[in-house]
Amino acid sequence: RQCVVHLTHAHAQQSALPTAYHVRHGEYRGGGGSAHWTQFNVAGELFAGRGVAAVGMNDIARAAGCSRATLYRYFENREALHTAYVHREARALNRRLAGLVGAVADPHERLLTALTQALAMVRESPALSSWFARTAIGAEAAEESAVVQSMTAGFLMSLDGDDVAAAQRRARWLVRVLTSFLTVPGRDADDERAILAEFVVPLMLARSAPG
Repeated sequence: RQCVVHLTHAHAQQSALPTAYHVRHGEYRGGGGSAHWTQFNVAGELFAGRGVAAVGMNDIARAAGCSRATLYRYFENREALHTAYVHREARALNRRLAGLVGAVADPHERLLTALTQALAMVRESPALSSWFARTAIGAEAAEESAVVQSMTAGFLMSLDGDDVAAAQRRARWLVRVLTSFLTVPGRDADDERAILAEFVVPLMLARSAPG
């Protein structure tokens, strides 16, 4: 039985958040030209139930109803599948955030809203939160993901017009800040929001500060 794992060929994509910064990473070429996500949904259920580190390719293939050989036709190893999964979820999260912050005019409030909502969205998803439960896998995956880094840099550029190189540096640091909150949360949501508002947002938007 065939796994439903055909993925589209890589295309240049524009972040759902306002930016001209294009993303060209994280897709795997499959037959048929249509994107089907059954294997990722199965993987997400397993991640939520067992933890990311405990789920292997055998587990995913068995749960998806296909052979290991079929799964390995599309992903050379577990790390490749992890990368593709992270990229898919990052793009989905990005689209949701775009709908929430698109109408927020003030750059500081827009960034603060995006950061707090991103944390909330990851935590409310059992599959995503499992990447940060007593493990560094999620932080490492975000740090190494070109898609996560590019979309974060693109969003920062849309706020204050920073140049690409500077936005990339800030994005790497911002991703580390968010993953640290996901790994070791603050006292509560208000505490995290206060920390982000006082220390993180002003630094990220130093170029656009009044005066």
